[in-house]
Parts: sequence; structure tokens; C-alpha cells
Amino acid sequence: MARVLLLTALMLLLLRRAPGAGAQAVQDSKPEQPQDKVEVTAGQNLTLNCTTSRNSFIPGPVKWLKGWGTGNETIYDQTGVFPRVTRALIGSDTDFTIRIRDVRPEDAGTYYCVKFPKSLDGDEPFLRGKGTVVSVRAKPTRPVVSGPGRRQKPGQSVPFTCTAGGFFPKDITVKWLKDEAQISAQQPQITLGRTNSSYNMASTVTVTLQEHDVRSQLVCEVQHPMLTAPLRGTYQLRQALRVPPSIRLLPDPPSPVEVNKTVNFICHVKGFYPGDVTVTWLENGMQMKVEKISRPEERPSGLFELRSQLEVQATERKNGSVFTCRVVHDAQAPDDTKTTLRIVDPAREGLSGRSQTGNGVSVLSSPGLWLGILLEKGLLGGLLIFLFKRGRA
Repeated sequence: MARVLLLTALMLLLLRRAPGAGAQAVQDSKPEQPQDKVEVTAGQNLTLNCTTSRNSFIPGPVKWLKGWGTGNETIYDQTGVFPRVTRALIGSDTDFTIRIRDVRPEDAGTYYCVKFPKSLDGDEPFLRGKGTVVSVRAKPTRPVVSGPGRRQKPGQSVPFTCTAGGFFPKDITVKWLKDEAQISAQQPQITLGRTNSSYNMASTVTVTLQEHDVRSQLVCEVQHPMLTAPLRGTYQLRQALRVPPSIRLLPDPPSPVEVNKTVNFICHVKGFYPGDVTVTWLENGMQMKVEKISRPEERPSGLFELRSQLEVQATERKNGSVFTCRVVHDAQAPDDTKTTLRIVDPAREGLSGRSQTGNGVSVLSSPGLWLGILLEKGLLGGLLIFLFKRGRA
């Protein structure tokens, strides 16, 4: 109601003035914004110009609004506190130019210089300038490369994603490299940012993992008009790689051993990544206590290996026992490798040998015996020839 009364009074006042003076008075009171569009770089200062005529007779403040209609935001007025915004000419009743320092991408938008007439129920906008469209040029954030949620084995194809955001203008290029060699990738997806004043980017590449990738690096290189040099995001492929170990139990195969001798079993675990591995020994399915715990060693290839040794006293009761080397790598399912202990008793083997000699088996197999037989037959043959020749004579 108060606004209606105020506007009515203003109109009556205008009608009482000279013909054409009312329209001119309104025109003189309208703020002038000479800038149609302004581009500014993030981090710099922004100046927005606004002036009014000295002939303006409508009392009331001038404010700056970002946006128009519902949801607009007051950028500056003479009574509030705005840490990044100041007037260029403090106290002027015709120049309402403002400066915004340390401009940010979210500062992009359309700014209006608005005249508010005084009223009893608060200020309401009366006249506004044509508006100034502000674009904020901004560099992209440093790219971030992300990989799979869990490790993958060699031979599997794995997607990797590179993201960057907060840039303007929209133009951006992305290049992927593996160990500095360029690899093909999908076209980047460009989307508007949360405030619709900047852009975000996501690019995806698929890599087939190999064992030697434990030493490889993936690079996402981003180029943008606001950059003097490309930005790079890196990813070490070993973060996505799991190389299962090869396991060998030595001696292979085990030879029979004499009773009460010491047997050394060696579990050789090699060519695995990461180095998170545990080795346990079992005898006939029951876990054994091993005093010497081996630690994985990293090889020049980047893969790990480990040797775990088990000493066993070859008592008679252990004959036929099954020994197991159980390997758990990177919290995966256990991998078991087994061997069987065979024991011989030399004393019993000796008795068995003498028994065989008594029944003629071992005697006939003696080289000395065969030599004696041959000599005997040779002498006998020579004697017979001598007697034959003598008889003929």
C-alpha cells in the first residue's frame, strides 16, 4: 500500500512539471551501466560501472544485485557489510561503481545496478540498469586419476578415470600417457559445475594390466586456454595390480631319508605383488610352530619373493607324514603345496641284504665272484688243450 501511494505521489509530481519533463525525470533517475559484457580472470579484481544523473529527484539508495527476480543476491548496498566489495567513489551521489576483489568462478553472472525509492514498508526496486554479464576465466583444478576399487590380476582390462573442474571457458583437451607413451582414450565428458558458471571434466581410459606394470605410471595431461603449461595427474599402476605368487616346495620330489636324520623343506614363494604374504606349515593338516619367520624381499623387477624353511626330525612315526606349505597372499584364498616324507632304516636294510646273500641273490651279483669263475674256466681250458696236444705227440 505504501509503495502504491509513493508511486502515485511521484506520478502526480511528474504531471505537474512541464510537458515531457516527467519522462525525462524518470530517464534521469535510471542507472546507466555502460558495460554489456566483462571477462575477468579468477583471482583478479573486477570493476562494475554505474552512474546516475544529477537531475534525479527520486530519493532512495542505489544497490547492486546479482540476478533478477526471485533468487537474486545483494552484492552491495550502503548499509551492509561486503568484505570483497567496495565503492570506487565513496560518498558520490551519481557514481555507484563498485570493485570486487579476488574474483572467483562463482562470481560469474549478470549484475544489475538498481535504484530503490524510499517507502514506509522497506525498499523495493524501482529502476534498474540494463545489466552487465560477467564471465570469470578460470584454470582447471589439478587432475586427479582414480583406479578400480580393488586390485586386479595381470591380463585384465581395467578402467581409469581422470577428473578436473572449475574451469572456464569450456574448451579443454585431455591426453593419456603410459610410461610417457600416449595411449588412446574416450572423449572427455564436459558438464556444467554446481553454480552453472564453470565446467567439470571426466575422461576414461582402459588399460590391460601386465606383470611389469608394477613399475609403470599412468598420466592424465590436461591443457586449457588459461594454462601456460599442461597440468598432470599421475597414478602408479601397482596400486591397481595384484600378481599371484608361484609356489614350489623343495626338495621336489623328496628322496627317502634315513631314520633320525634332519630334513630341510623349503617353500619358495616368488614373483608376487604386493608384498603382503603369510606362510604357514602344516603336518597332516595340523599347523606347526616355526621359529624362523621369513620376510618378503623385493626384487629389481618390483615383484617380491620369499623362502620359508622347515626342519623336521625324521623319526619312525613320521614316516608317510604329509607336510603342507600354505601361502596366503593379499588376503586371498590359501594356496597349499604338499609333500610326503618317506623314511628308511639302514639297520633293517642291512639284514635284508644278508638274507638275500644267503639264498644266492647277492652272491651272484658280485663282480669278484664272476671274475673268479672266468679265471677258473680259463685255466681248465688251457690244461685240456695241453693234454690233447701231448697225446697226439
